[in-house]
Amino acid sequence: MRLVNLGLLACAAICSLQAQSLRSLAEQRGIRFGAAVAPSHFSETEYATVLAREFNQVEPENLMKFGLIHPGPTTYSFGPADSIVAFAQAHAMAVRGHTLVWHNQRPKWLTGGTFTPEQLFSILQEHIKTVVGHYAGKVYAWDVVNEAFETDGSLRKTMWSNSPGIGLEGTGYIEQALKWAHAADPKALLFYNDYNAETVNAKSDAIFKMAQDFKSRGVPLDGIGWQMHIGTKPQIAGMETNMKRITDLGLQVQITELDVKVSVDSSGAATPAGLELQAKVYHDIVALCVKNPHCTAIQTWGFTDRYSWIPHTSKGNGAALEFDVNYQPKPAYNAILEALKAPR
Repeated sequence: MRLVNLGLLACAAICSLQAQSLRSLAEQRGIRFGAAVAPSHFSETEYATVLAREFNQVEPENLMKFGLIHPGPTTYSFGPADSIVAFAQAHAMAVRGHTLVWHNQRPKWLTGGTFTPEQLFSILQEHIKTVVGHYAGKVYAWDVVNEAFETDGSLRKTMWSNSPGIGLEGTGYIEQALKWAHAADPKALLFYNDYNAETVNAKSDAIFKMAQDFKSRGVPLDGIGWQMHIGTKPQIAGMETNMKRITDLGLQVQITELDVKVSVDSSGAATPAGLELQAKVYHDIVALCVKNPHCTAIQTWGFTDRYSWIPHTSKGNGAALEFDVNYQPKPAYNAILEALKAPR
């Protein structure tokens, strides 16, 4: 009987381990594990089932961007993004907002106009007030400003910054956007989000300098978002150094758009060796976040290779996410599980 009981206990432990999801393990660690989503896929049973089972956070891939949510000067289109919020509420998931201020995906009425800085100031103020206000209490965090810096650390020239800008110098427009977002929802966490800024380099130095300045003057900035559309040779040591200096300021770091591209053949298939290398990258990045208590969320840009953007934007690459095109977990999925179980 004792042998039978031990066998049953062992089986129960194995079954419990196998039943663990990304979501359940992340919740045990106090981390949100999310995915960027498109509600057009919610009617697909496997998509909705895996999303609800594995993730405790969602973010719209596109539907909260200026061009889609504010298609006319006085017209807002909240319905599609509202459906993401409704899905999240039905499945006890948090919602991140993405993004309020960006130089891409702006509506034609805005890009085709000849607005003065004073007019753009009012347009952006009204946009942030309306969008953030609409989702107050429903969206817990916002990527307020997206991709404002160039690779060399200089400010990108955009409609919002200085072409013609909203009448504020340097990072003043970023500061103002944060203040407007905070006024519209004082409880929401506010992030600056960018790519190729997760390790120590000229861009991340500029972002860090801005964050230092904002924190010293009480500007409402709660964290830095790392996009992390990467390959299989990440600079983990540089990421750790950068994460520490950001979190030492009292800010959070959230990994917001993670995917790890690998080489694929003409049918979109990766080699077993490529998938194992990818799995190690996912493991190491998640382990880095788990190690720092101020890294509070990890989000992949999608979750199934079926709908990944990588094959369309990076020729010869793909298979970048943790589930394959048939919603089966890949080695990356298991590697993430292992990293989430590791002690801090």
